[in-house]
Amino acid sequence: MRKFFTPLLFAAVSVAACSDNDSVPGVITLPEPPIDGQTVFRYDTYGDEVFWTDVLRFNEVVATISPETALAVGLKVDADAVPADVLANADLTDPATTVALLGLDAVVGIKADVAADGTVTRFGITCALCHSDVDDSVAPGIGVRLDGWPAKDLDPGLIISLSPFFDDKPAMRAQLQSWGPGMYDPYWNLDGISDPVVIAPAYGLKDVPLETYTGEGPVSYWNAYVAITQMGGQGTFVEPALNIEIHADPDLVTPKLPALLAYQESLDSPVPPLESYDMEAAERGKVLFDGKAGCSGCHSGDQFTDAGTTLHEAHEIGADPLYATRTITKKYRTTPLRALWQHPPYYHNGEFETLRDVVEHYDLVRNLGLADDEKSDLEEYLKSL
Repeated sequence: MRKFFTPLLFAAVSVAACSDNDSVPGVITLPEPPIDGQTVFRYDTYGDEVFWTDVLRFNEVVATISPETALAVGLKVDADAVPADVLANADLTDPATTVALLGLDAVVGIKADVAADGTVTRFGITCALCHSDVDDSVAPGIGVRLDGWPAKDLDPGLIISLSPFFDDKPAMRAQLQSWGPGMYDPYWNLDGISDPVVIAPAYGLKDVPLETYTGEGPVSYWNAYVAITQMGGQGTFVEPALNIEIHADPDLVTPKLPALLAYQESLDSPVPPLESYDMEAAERGKVLFDGKAGCSGCHSGDQFTDAGTTLHEAHEIGADPLYATRTITKKYRTTPLRALWQHPPYYHNGEFETLRDVVEHYDLVRNLGLADDEKSDLEEYLKSL
């Protein structure tokens, strides 16, 4: 078994660290303060600077990137972290401004250490990078944080490909650059297959039994998987089915998972604006959803999913089977329906641009025989969820 997967590498390295836990005579050890889930979600790197700095050298990369470029690849700026007068006068074409924003902890999902001379010495990422947005209240990409919202504009593959690590790996760089905004492949560094999926929201998770597209495990299982095998966090994760055995001492991930989950479960799905759908059509659509269209057979219960009891073969839902074959379950979970108005495209691989496309797909796959007006009503109901 691999002792440690350094994300994007295909080599085993050790992450065990020496620690001295012996008590010191005469020294009173105070209890650790409770772990704050919001802080973990927004700011905790789990020690992944080892990867992003020492391997990918992103501390060097960011020093060459202007805020204008960073915003163009989907990075966001937390306006609350920057004094208003500073933000108003910032030169968004100057890489030095990027460094200054990093020093203020203002770039969502990124933590960096900046020396007095403006040198970025350490660089790491957090959960918020892929699972947060901003409200654009100051400018596009600059505003108040929206925790849990999927980073639809973020282009992780392109960003990662900027690392000097890939200078002599053109094929890998090309794969990364092919993913596109809002897409990420959480198995690419394990099997070398490039088959990215849509970055999912991290809100509306309360009482959702299985969060991933293929239902590998509960939310904390996936939090650990991503933090350790994708972000490069220093933690312990063992999954024999994927030939993963990672051990870290100290484990900077596992103790934080309960608080992280509690915060995620506190994030409610955003309510669709009333003007975003036709209310009367949505009411007719609900009747179709529960009746003729048969959607509620799988999208059941308060969370609109049967994932707690059932996973589905790809052919049952007309899905591309490739992604599922790379996972533990080999099947797909019924996606909970939450804030659908907010995060197109749809399906795990984003093959459907609109909810109407989804309705048309199921009408064909399930041979529903829906009339055009029924399809429209069903679409409006989906927009209302």
